[in-house]
Parts: sequence; C-alpha cells; structure tokens
Amino acid sequence: MQSKASPHVAILGGGIIGACSALALLKAGYRVTIVEPGKPGGDQAASFGNGAFISPASIIPMSMPGLWKKVPEYLLSPESPLTIRWRFLPRLLPWLMRFMLAGWSVRRVERTASVLSTLLGDAPARHAALAAECGHAEFIERRGLLYAYPTRADFEADALAWRLRRDNGVTWRELAGEELRAFEPALSARYGFAALVEAGGHCTDPGRYVAMLMDKAIERGATLVAAKATGFKLAGNRLTAVTTDRGDVACDRAVIAAGIHSRALAEQAGDVIPLESERGYHVEIVDPVTAPRIPVMPCDGKMANTVIGGRLRASGQVELASVETSPNWARADLLLRQLVATYPGLESGNRPLATTRWQGNRPSTPDGLPVIGPASASADIVHAFGHGHVGLASGPGTGSLVAALVSGQAPPVDPTPFRATRFR
Repeated sequence: MQSKASPHVAILGGGIIGACSALALLKAGYRVTIVEPGKPGGDQAASFGNGAFISPASIIPMSMPGLWKKVPEYLLSPESPLTIRWRFLPRLLPWLMRFMLAGWSVRRVERTASVLSTLLGDAPARHAALAAECGHAEFIERRGLLYAYPTRADFEADALAWRLRRDNGVTWRELAGEELRAFEPALSARYGFAALVEAGGHCTDPGRYVAMLMDKAIERGATLVAAKATGFKLAGNRLTAVTTDRGDVACDRAVIAAGIHSRALAEQAGDVIPLESERGYHVEIVDPVTAPRIPVMPCDGKMANTVIGGRLRASGQVELASVETSPNWARADLLLRQLVATYPGLESGNRPLATTRWQGNRPSTPDGLPVIGPASASADIVHAFGHGHVGLASGPGTGSLVAALVSGQAPPVDPTPFRATRFR
C-alpha cells in the first residue's frame, strides 16, 4: 500500500515494459507516476504491433554465425527479411559492426541465448499469472507455438538455433506429413515438418493487453502524466525530478522505459547506448475465411502468424533506417503475399481481402540484450529498454528485475549481462 511518505518512482514510458514495471513497483509499496505522451497500448508503441509470441524459444539472437555472408544479399534483395536503407548505411555502420561481432562465434551466441533465457524461460507462466491477477486471463493463451518448415532438412539446417533452445530447457514435439496436416489443416501442403513448442503462449491482443495493464496500475494508485520526458534534475548524484515538455515531475527514482526514445534519456543519465530501430511491419487480414489454430512461425517467411482480435496478423521484417523515415509499405505487401502463400484457403472467399497495416520501431542493441540496470550518473535512475524482438515476452520478467533494482533487494536474475557500461 502506497502513502505520501513512500518513495516516488517516475516511469518514463507506457509500453509493456513501463506497465509491468509500474505494477511490480506498486506491489513493492512505491508511489508511481507514469510519464507517457501517447495513448497507453496505442499504435505508437512497438508492443502494439508485434507477433504476440510469448515463447521460451525466442532466445535466438538476430546476429548468428555466418550472417555477414548474407549482408550483400540483404542489401540488394527486396524480398529479404532484413533490409537496410542505403542512405542510412554510413550512420548505421558502427552499430552494424557491433551487431556482426555479437554473432561472430558460436560461443558468443551461446552466451546471448543463455542470458535471454533468464527473462524468457518462464515468460508464458509469468504473463498468465499477471493477466489472471488483473482479472483478465483471456489475454494470454498457452496452447503452444508451431515453427513450420518445408522439410526436415530445412529444420536441420537450423540446428544451431534448436540446439541453443534445447540447451536452455526448451522442448518440442516434431510433427510431419499427415500428422502435421491433421494438427494444422490451414497450413499450405508445402510445409512438411514442424516443431511444436508446447510450453509457448501468445497474447490475444497486445495493444489492448498493455492498455489493460496500465488501467490496472492506475486503479492501484499510479498516476499517468500525458507528457514527453526530456531529462533529469540531480542534486549531486541524487535524483530530484524528471523534466518533461509539460513541467517537472518531482521524484526519488526514475525508470527509463521509453523504447526507441530511451537513447537520449540514457545519455543524459550518463550512458551512451548504441540503440537503433529495427523497424518492423505487420499486415492483418480482417475476418479471414481460414486461420491457424495456434500461432505459426513459417521458417521461410520469418514472420509470426497470429490471430489478433479476429484478424490474422503477419508480423515481421527488419528494416534498418531512421525512426523518422516514412514506412516502406512494400515490406507489408511482402508479408501479405507470404501470408496468402502460407494459408492458401485465404483466397477461397468470394470477396477481396480486407487488410490493415502497421509499422513500428523495435528498440534494439547490437548485442541482442536489453539494457537493465542503474545509470552511471545516478543509481536513482534505472534503465529498462532495448528489448528488440522480445519486449512483450520479457515484460513481467523485466518488471520484477526493475523493482528489485529500485528497492535494493536481491534481483531475481543476474543483472550483470544487462548493464549499460558493457558498451564502453
């Protein structure tokens, strides 16, 4: 229970990380103010438009051994799942070099997967418990996740990724041929093999889920300030206030959870973080005539296929460019073509496909790990950003770690790999 004498924490950002941190800190007895300029759960947030996977298998970093050989293809092919806008290449080169080095050896990706597993290993259970505690268990379903391949040979070509998963406690059931057809009849016949991660879960509507969590935080005593955080006021190394475009918010502690906008705030808190946007896209088919029973990740499309609020969503793509750059909707068109090819029955109706599309900014570090820990300028400021592709899944785990760091309690996982100073 909070009182006016309780320490006051300002959380900068109202996405999934901010919402989970707010709920964890309220439970720990802190007064909480959330500073967020947009609508909680709105389409400005990366968590709004993602693939909704909550998977212990999502520990595989984007940068893997041998990726550097594919960069020329990615630069030249309009069909590749990773693209770079040419004019931004000079600015992105330092980040890209660190990105390549992070996946240069098997040993390095083994470490990354192991560290991510501390946040993701129990993510489905954490989300299910959080949603149920908030009275909205319907937002989380735990019916498994299907990773589909054309052939077993294609699956075996992904051997390193699946070995990393197995080493970190992920199990799966193999489905092939008629067994796969019976399990997922909507899937194209060209997929002859799949790995079913039965421990996986998904969110039925990420945007509404985040909005619900924020509403619950406010119901439990948090204050929402509709403003953009711009900096900090310190007395020595002690925090006295967060500055915003609508005035100061007096506070004792602050949590930087502003997604892609965290970089400038972190720099003011003493840490220069190589944070870039991995721009992602989604396309949704409204009222589809067919859809998968559970979420599917087709290996050749590199996209998450999930039913969200009665719409079939394909979410994916990595486009490296400036946050301010206009969307390249050809990326969403590519997702739509892949979606129709994956589920041929989608075009069996007697009407054109009604679709929506979205583009958002994943806040990504080059080494594939988020930044979680105290800021260099003041231990009163805690970083909690840079989750890349796993922001939604890692929300509750990050919130628990943030609450422990703010309160000085023993952290639930080792925070050392997430420290901001690793980039110096």
